[in-house]
Amino acid sequence: MHDKRVLVTGGAGFIGSNLANYLATNNEVVAVDDLHLGTPENLNDDVEFVDASVLDDDLPTEGIDVLFHLAAYSSYTMAEENKREATRVNIEGFVNTVEQARADGCDIVVYATTSSIYGSRTNPSPEDMPVEARTCYEASKLAREQYAEYFHHHYDMTLAGLRFFSVYQGYGGAEEHKGEYANTVAQFTHKIANGERPKVFGDGSQTRDFTHVNDIVRGIKLAADHKLQGIYNLGTGESYTFNKMIELINEELGTNVEPEYVKNPLDVYVHDTKADISKMRETTGWEPQISFEEGVSRVCKGYPEYETGFY
Repeated sequence: MHDKRVLVTGGAGFIGSNLANYLATNNEVVAVDDLHLGTPENLNDDVEFVDASVLDDDLPTEGIDVLFHLAAYSSYTMAEENKREATRVNIEGFVNTVEQARADGCDIVVYATTSSIYGSRTNPSPEDMPVEARTCYEASKLAREQYAEYFHHHYDMTLAGLRFFSVYQGYGGAEEHKGEYANTVAQFTHKIANGERPKVFGDGSQTRDFTHVNDIVRGIKLAADHKLQGIYNLGTGESYTFNKMIELINEELGTNVEPEYVKNPLDVYVHDTKADISKMRETTGWEPQISFEEGVSRVCKGYPEYETGFY
């Protein structure tokens, strides 16, 4: 994708800002964000920032070639604690933004849905397996997928829904402002680097398909390049336990901080995730390039007080 005008909603947030900065090398990029979880400081100077909500009537959709819709209440707890607002932003905000883009002539949309609708699985999850909504967050993302089908069938638009698996970058990137909502890799590394014991629900045997944000943004761009239609997973196809993650962080930092195991306070909790990425690979040639070991090393580089061999 070159010399396009693109709109990234949630563009000052974690994944959105990484995407906006990546695309701005060869394209004209407008980033919309209401700064609920984002900050313009995440954006490079060549990205045009607009402080606006996806619920607004006058979004900057004129002349855009591709809409990347990432704005959302982006976690289980965030949505449960703000059900009505999360539903409005995640569903109405999606419909509102896509409709404005469509009215202004844009017919390519790439949007974020979620892998948590697969539930707990230690086997790879393919896109066509049965899914269910057990939380407000999951229900709102499934509704997005349904509205995307509507826009595709009714208006002949192409809409790629990407189910991300446990995206991380670390506090040395654009994750820091998310605080308690940041990925566990970022949170645990920050605590261990500061001599604090990370709290782990249960016994630490839960697994995640941890996917580096750089691989995610490449996948998002490819979805637009190939004008993908339908649902696609973006993950690695591998999963690691929280205990193994903490072990890797300690090794990289040269520390020996033990986790604190606590009772899981959440009513609904996905214990294990693993992506089946064959559909995305076969359609676009996309492959994750950053192994989890390499990703943890990159996260730990944000803490230069440790002699990790990179300074």
